[in-house]
Amino acid sequence: QVQLIESGGGLVQSGGSLRLSCAASGRTFNRQVMGWFRQVPGKEREFVARITYSSEFFYADSVKGRFTISRDNAKNTVALQMNGLKPEDTAVYFCAASNFITAAAPLYAYWGQGTQVTVSS
Repeated sequence: QVQLIESGGGLVQSGGSLRLSCAASGRTFNRQVMGWFRQVPGKEREFVARITYSSEFFYADSVKGRFTISRDNAKNTVALQMNGLKPEDTAVYFCAASNFITAAAPLYAYWGQGTQVTVSS
């Protein structure tokens, strides 16, 4: 069992930066693939980035070059540094954990409650 709690969302102007953090509990954290997803009302949850236990990462094309995912296995945390934010990045951002190296939301078994990110133009 893995429990996830996100923090760090907020309101920022276009071009600004935010750093999201996800604190995980559970003995299997180091074996989990950690992912970030986002969702806006009326749309499906969208993959943003994922990182394996050995810090191999993968990004959605829409955030590549602007967002950076990282993890600290000793502290059971994963972070998403978001730079160059755009209004279209506005969404609720979710941290998730999976036993699979994947970008597919249905294969992530554990989810946080989400944190709102709003980018004003």
